[in-house]
Amino acid sequence: MSRISCDAKITFFERFEADILSGAKTITLRDESESHFRVGDRLSVSTFETGRYFCDIQVVRVEAVAFEALNSRHAEQENMSLEQLKAVITEIYGEIQTLYLIEYRLL
Repeated sequence: MSRISCDAKITFFERFEADILSGAKTITLRDESESHFRVGDRLSVSTFETGRYFCDIQVVRVEAVAFEALNSRHAEQENMSLEQLKAVITEIYGEIQTLYLIEYRLL
């Protein structure tokens, strides 16, 4: 896989790598510390655990979303059930009210 010049980096837990590479996972929900990404940004993607590069993505949408507003469409874009999605977010961020949805496409 050839690498392209990227504007920034982002990490994902290793457990999401296959879903990202297959196109099954097309969004990520992050806290305010990662809300700075902009439409058109090209990101180099690595694993959170080891920093191993595995692909590049391009941001196609960024928007704030309330935790209570998460729905089955968000869960589908994350390739999990709504219950799983809410559990994963709570596991990672604890009690969080506002998330930032980053939609991306694989490059």
